[in-house]
Amino acid sequence: MFAFILRRLAQSILVMAVVSAIAFSLFNFVGDPVNNMVGQDATREDRVRIRQELGLDDPVLTQYVRFLGNAVQGEFGLSYRIKRPVDQLILERLPATLELVLVSAVIALVLGITAGVYTGIQRNSWFSRFILSSSLVGVSLPTFIIGIALIYIFAVYLRWLPSSGRGGVVDLGWWKTSFLTIDGWRAILLPALTLSLFQTTMILRLVRAEMLEVMQSDFIKFARARGLSERAINFGHALKNTLVPVITIIGINIGGLIAFSVITETVFQWPGTGLMFIQAVDFVDVPIMSAYLCFVALVFVIVNLVVDLMYFAIDPRIRIGAQ
Repeated sequence: MFAFILRRLAQSILVMAVVSAIAFSLFNFVGDPVNNMVGQDATREDRVRIRQELGLDDPVLTQYVRFLGNAVQGEFGLSYRIKRPVDQLILERLPATLELVLVSAVIALVLGITAGVYTGIQRNSWFSRFILSSSLVGVSLPTFIIGIALIYIFAVYLRWLPSSGRGGVVDLGWWKTSFLTIDGWRAILLPALTLSLFQTTMILRLVRAEMLEVMQSDFIKFARARGLSERAINFGHALKNTLVPVITIIGINIGGLIAFSVITETVFQWPGTGLMFIQAVDFVDVPIMSAYLCFVALVFVIVNLVVDLMYFAIDPRIRIGAQ
């Protein structure tokens, strides 16, 4: 177990090192930071002074080591556009993104597993065929098209839900939440549904495929021969054995929801880290771009590490193989 964790940690550190090198390269190959920080009327002496203060005249290796040291401490410098520390900006925007991802993940899990189990058990019914046909929408249509369609239906035509913004929030000091107000829940429904649609389709089809395979297994036949009810067979035996591969998809989905929330937050003007990243790209705000890249990579690394450990704890075949 200890050796398994060490190997996974070593792989995670290697991945973060590669991502940090890519993030650092943005400072050297995406525009000149000095030009983004000073106006057109700045003198040559001002530009030289700023370059010395930022350490841009140091060797590349020295700059990279300094960047790594600051990144480990969560420091990515000042935003070129807002002139504030990047870590503070991310912490201010992070609650909105995490709440959006949480609601989207719950929607994807509940709808995906429920529909997957139903279509796996009742695979020949007309309603199962309807669900499978409708689920193709989540894979075929781009996210921004789905978001715009939902805005038109529920915000413009029916006027049930707001089309943009986060709605009412409650300030808890270190966290601003939308979960404690009705306006906050109304504002989060459309972007959460848009973000979860693709993930719901993935989980639905995976659970259905696993259910179809498990239902043909010998232990299911033995369970029926013992006289167990269909409810006990479907949920006590079949569903339990389908959730092992689903764990991987759920883990990847959480990281994917954070990474792919960029489009959804832009469509709905949701004030999260994804919208902040798009605004940083427009302005070539390299510190924010680098910090966001490292943040998303860290989320993927942590989630995959947790998923690997869950696999190790759940599946005895992996423990035997590791030994």
